[in-house]
Amino acid sequence: MSNKQKKSKGKKIIFPVLLGLVLVVALIITLKEYFYSQSHEETDNAQVDADISPVISRVQGYVKEIRFKDNQVVKAGDTLVILDDRDYIIKLQQAEAALASVRQAVSVARYAIAETKSNIATAQANVQAAKVRVWKATEDYNRYKNLYDDHAITKAQFDAMKAEKESAEAALLAAQTQVPVIHTKVNTNKQQADATEANIAPRQSDVDFAKLQLSYTVITAPADGIASKRNIQLGQLVQAGQSLFSIVNDNGLYITANFKETQMEHLKVGEKVDIQVDAYKHTPVQGTVESFAGATGAKFSLLPPDNATGNFVKVVQRVPVRIKLDAAPEFVAQLRPGMSVKVVVHTK
Repeated sequence: MSNKQKKSKGKKIIFPVLLGLVLVVALIITLKEYFYSQSHEETDNAQVDADISPVISRVQGYVKEIRFKDNQVVKAGDTLVILDDRDYIIKLQQAEAALASVRQAVSVARYAIAETKSNIATAQANVQAAKVRVWKATEDYNRYKNLYDDHAITKAQFDAMKAEKESAEAALLAAQTQVPVIHTKVNTNKQQADATEANIAPRQSDVDFAKLQLSYTVITAPADGIASKRNIQLGQLVQAGQSLFSIVNDNGLYITANFKETQMEHLKVGEKVDIQVDAYKHTPVQGTVESFAGATGAKFSLLPPDNATGNFVKVVQRVPVRIKLDAAPEFVAQLRPGMSVKVVVHTK
């Protein structure tokens, strides 16, 4: 057999062998991918998320001080912004003055009650004195009547004593009528004092509200984290409800992975997750499936689709899945919300 024939025969043998090897490798890769897909679910539609607290002004005012820089690490309770508080100090002083005035009015009303009560004893003493005068005038009248009947005195003397008796009786009647009048006046003063005292609570509420409004001029950090997205300047007039900046909570980082609805069958809470952050591809991170969203992402959108209107086109929906990070704090501190990640969930 010539060399040319041997080479031709060798080529014919090599090609089927290479083809067989390629088929075997492809089969191995296919089987590996198949078995891998049976025990794993993955997606690159995922990102780092965090609890972001917007700091909102609760009162209107001009910015007096800004005590932080953009992207500065802050602690909960740190004073970050101070608004001009002069208007609120004046309102507090007015509320305190109104409260003091009401309390003074209550004191005057209580004093009037005590003073009127003291008149009751005087009125009762006057009644007793009037009774004594009536008794004496009656006794004198009876003696004068006997003397007049015996013609021992003149009629003018008898009439004078009779007038004295009637005057004493009238004075007793007048003294007796004063006692219930004074009692009525005491009750009236009590009602007036109670009505005035009822105004203390609203005035105290005004003071408390003014103090609360004054406290809102000092804006503090609601949580530990990084102060970002500052959109205020010194001297700027901010309105109540206006967002001033945000605090990215450095203890609340997690992963939000949007899995297709067709991948949700085998996903369960507690399953282990391999996480690869695009910014740190050579640093593998572990995680745990923590919870599932209550609805698909489309349902939470600003304008959720309504399949009952227009032509229906079936679209595979995605369900947000929250994944807890099981990583060292030093590495977590490098992450920022919004970073892209790839996650692989071990379903078996």
